[in-house]
Amino acid sequence: MINVDRVKRVLVVGSGVMGSSIAQVFAMGDVDVTLMDVDGKALTRAMGVIESGLKTLADFGKISGAKIPSILSRINRVTDLTETAGDVEFAIEVVPEVPNIKRKVLSQLGDLCAPETVIASNTSALDIFNIAEVKGPERLIISHFFSPAHIIPLVEIVPGARTSPETVSFTAALMEKLGKSPVVMKKYWPGFIGNRIQKAIGETVLQMIQEGVATPDEIDRAMKLTLGIRLPIVGVVQTFDFQGLDMLLDTMRNYGKVFGFIEEKVKKGHLGVKTSKGIYDYQGRKEVEILRKRDELYLKMLKHLEEIHAFDPV
Repeated sequence: MINVDRVKRVLVVGSGVMGSSIAQVFAMGDVDVTLMDVDGKALTRAMGVIESGLKTLADFGKISGAKIPSILSRINRVTDLTETAGDVEFAIEVVPEVPNIKRKVLSQLGDLCAPETVIASNTSALDIFNIAEVKGPERLIISHFFSPAHIIPLVEIVPGARTSPETVSFTAALMEKLGKSPVVMKKYWPGFIGNRIQKAIGETVLQMIQEGVATPDEIDRAMKLTLGIRLPIVGVVQTFDFQGLDMLLDTMRNYGKVFGFIEEKVKKGHLGVKTSKGIYDYQGRKEVEILRKRDELYLKMLKHLEEIHAFDPV
């Protein structure tokens, strides 16, 4: 497997909203990008979108405006996959979420790319490991960016049963080199982390609207004024530690669904923040100390969100 520091050129297949944004990420990371799409007009549109995105980043001081021309110059557009696939160290498909299309593109990449080239998919949910037959399955991996890829830090790295540890470590290191924050999953799970959780929330919200429980505006305000403040600070899992795992267990029993690992922690007296150990280990820190830090961060977050009028509709 090639050293991540030697990655000089990558291939992005698909120039839609996500493909163009991912190409921008690589170009901003001083990597030459070949952006491929069968539609030449789509490629032209993509370059306009990328340039606009770069100008927005420059307006907010994230990049120097003087660097925009050189970043754009790193992106080469092609309409024929055979023109460049053999000359890249990393290839990622960002084509529509249609199994047959994914299968065809990934198979082509397997045939055209060099044996050591890592082949990635930006699928948001599909099990490409069962969908696609790729030469060298040990180099096939999911590298899932979130929209807009040039702003959102997270990239989910998802291996298949035959993906090699080297492919996983290489892909994670490449994402870090690009300034991303990769989360490496142990195995494929439908929807991965972010979209799986978002799906559960989304389905509940749509049911609420369907049944007339609350208006869309009321639901969004409820989420912004609670989870919107808390999630960036304590996430989802750590929230349970602040709630208290004993209280969580009581709630689970009321709903008739108990998770064994929570039951075990409660039996051991690991109840969360109040015992300095729960799902997280707080290293003997006192409850009041942990709560103060949390509250300070909440207040800073609330102040910031109020200042930018984040609680109003966009």
